[in-house]
Amino acid sequence: MPDVRVMPDALASQVAAGEVVERPASVIKELVENSLDAGSSELRVESQRGGVALIKVTDDGCGMGRDDAVLSLERHATSKLREKEGLNAITTLGFRGEALPSIASVSRFRLITRTKDSVSGTAIMVEGGKLKEVSEAGCPPGTTVEVRDLFYNIPARRKFLRSESTEAAHVDYQVRLHALSSPGTRFIYRKDGRVSFDVPATDDRRVRIADLGGRQNLGNLREVSRLEYPGMAVSGYLGSPDAARKSRRGQYLFLNGRPVEDQVVWRALAEACRGSLPGDHHPAAWLWLEMDPLLVDVNVHPSKREVRFHRPGDLRALLLEAIGGVITGKASGGTSSSSLSGADPSSRKGAIGKKVSEYTYPRGEELGDELGENVDRTHPAGGEIHVREGEPDLAGPRTWKVEVQSELTAEGSSSKEPPFRVMGVLHGSYFILEGSDGLALLEGEAARERILFETFLTMMGKGAAESQGMLVPLLLDLESRDLDVVLRNVDNFRAAGMELEPFGSGTVQLRCIPSALGEEDARALLLDVVDELVHSAEGKSSRELTSEKFAAKLAKVGAKRGRCRENEGKALLKQLFECDQPYITPGGRPIMVEFALSELERKFGK
Repeated sequence: MPDVRVMPDALASQVAAGEVVERPASVIKELVENSLDAGSSELRVESQRGGVALIKVTDDGCGMGRDDAVLSLERHATSKLREKEGLNAITTLGFRGEALPSIASVSRFRLITRTKDSVSGTAIMVEGGKLKEVSEAGCPPGTTVEVRDLFYNIPARRKFLRSESTEAAHVDYQVRLHALSSPGTRFIYRKDGRVSFDVPATDDRRVRIADLGGRQNLGNLREVSRLEYPGMAVSGYLGSPDAARKSRRGQYLFLNGRPVEDQVVWRALAEACRGSLPGDHHPAAWLWLEMDPLLVDVNVHPSKREVRFHRPGDLRALLLEAIGGVITGKASGGTSSSSLSGADPSSRKGAIGKKVSEYTYPRGEELGDELGENVDRTHPAGGEIHVREGEPDLAGPRTWKVEVQSELTAEGSSSKEPPFRVMGVLHGSYFILEGSDGLALLEGEAARERILFETFLTMMGKGAAESQGMLVPLLLDLESRDLDVVLRNVDNFRAAGMELEPFGSGTVQLRCIPSALGEEDARALLLDVVDELVHSAEGKSSRELTSEKFAAKLAKVGAKRGRCRENEGKALLKQLFECDQPYITPGGRPIMVEFALSELERKFGK
């Protein structure tokens, strides 16, 4: 075994950089946090080629003198932590003193800084961890950090970076995340020489949310009024039910101004919204937590993304009461009086004890049912199904009025007739079928998924999907990471009949949608597909998604059309048995379950 030796400083810094500098977005995070700790009122961020060629962060904060600037490049040198007791009460975003030396060890690094009462500033050049030059410089008060050629001296790390577009999406997301967490600071972000966004300082968080997420969402925000428990408080906003997604990409959490991710909060949010959204959807949320630093440990993750709470039960109760009040429409309206008197949070009464399911979000088709309106649907194969509801949906037995539409019968078809006959609908989800040797239950959503899957595959195989143009192209504002997934799969979307084009920063233009999907909500459909693709898109095989995988995911999304209608059963059954695999979905789930007549007789004791 080799002798044990102390690593050289340069090597130690590069090892530390492996934890601190995961990708260009990690550099942005550390530098922006330093600037916010310095009290910046305006922050400028610039990146080129996804941050690999250049990252530049300029602030108007307190700046540093010459001695402090040189010392800041030493490992574990910091002005934010003096003694070990301070580690239990961190109030700053940065505190370890690792960021600058770690970044400087894997790049061509330049720091220019000046305090407000100094005549001149200080410029420091570092290359690959080696100090090259320290000189005077003319500059405004504040600090500018330039990071060029990231990982130029560690080719093995550089080759593991993703494409420039993906890295740029992560950089964009990181800047937006800090802009959301600090609305009182102006943020200007330039990407490849062009201004991506410029958001002014504001004391209204809704304005910052709208500036970064689209003005159309401003009117749909529901306020989570500030609620306090001993040592902690929460406030923020929930998005509309239509903004709910299958992933948590629409959820943002800020703890004492620090963007974090935490399962305690996500689970409490999901529990508060249970019964008010589909089970596989997560609400859009922007939550700001304020907590006594003694009650949270921010030093449990190398990149400080995750934290650990000392009283997670109290935090869960706080979130359930604050968010549950918004969902049920019975918000507490501000500071809890019992919290001011020091009462035990576990003894609280109110929104926590109420059923969240009291507040449900009606879907478009359910609104049509309640109004007793005529609803026209379009079948996945292109034929129209006209459903006329004479009565609103009520609890208990229901009389169905069936209108057999002649256009649903494919005359002259030589295909074999299905071996089943539709007898009715069970709970709006299953068709009851009679067969020659018993009965079967067919899941409508699974059947539609199989039909759509084979329809998309056929269209993709021909290279020209059947689509319908939109009279007015739909503009969709997407988060940078979602936009990256969409642009990576433009060809796959086009093959499936969805034509998408970039339309300015963070926006895509949807010009056509697949004919087979009828009147689906295009934005919801697109985001659902993005959520389905995200794991593959961020993996190594993202650029090699096959048409079959894409068709399966698009079919899964398009198959969700609500309740089954009895008068669509015959046509659905016929189209299902024209498929190559009528008994299983593309994902391997059974489409129907059969019960033999002999089995039924045995159960009845015959």
